[in-house]
Amino acid sequence: MSAKSILQPSLYVETLLHIPLAELAARGIKGLIIDLDNTITEWNSPELKEEVSAWFKSLAGYELRACIASNNSRDRVEQIGRSLGIPAIHKAGKPRRKAFRQAMNVLGTNQHTTAVIGDQIFTDILGGNRLGMYTILVSPLNPREFIGTRLVRKLERLVLKKYFNKGDRYEGNYK
Repeated sequence: MSAKSILQPSLYVETLLHIPLAELAARGIKGLIIDLDNTITEWNSPELKEEVSAWFKSLAGYELRACIASNNSRDRVEQIGRSLGIPAIHKAGKPRRKAFRQAMNVLGTNQHTTAVIGDQIFTDILGGNRLGMYTILVSPLNPREFIGTRLVRKLERLVLKKYFNKGDRYEGNYK
């Protein structure tokens, strides 16, 4: 795989709420592996916004199942998972493949029927692309984040600038 294809998402949207669920279902996607911080909630926030909870409830109408995969701590990840009624994997070690495979096992899916959704190119997108999954990059919900993530964002901006024009909705199979 070239550097471009392994770092480039299949789809790039503003938030979870902008993901075309009907299109995913039409592609044969059955499972969603979703990052927690700055994807589902703001970084380190226990608050679940009502529209995000509603989005998760709407997944069943498209026959989609979800699993959280986060590098965050057990208590936080499991608390949000319980709130949403979905399985959750903590200390995932993304972009390593183990947690993605574990999530697919929990969801009963494989790399061809699973999409990865997250706000970070070097964890979520890289990890999903390494396994040949459909990957969806969302913009971070809030600029407040872990200091290490803030440093990596500088590299991400270079990648985004190289491949994308700001404000576009990027679609396509870039693999």
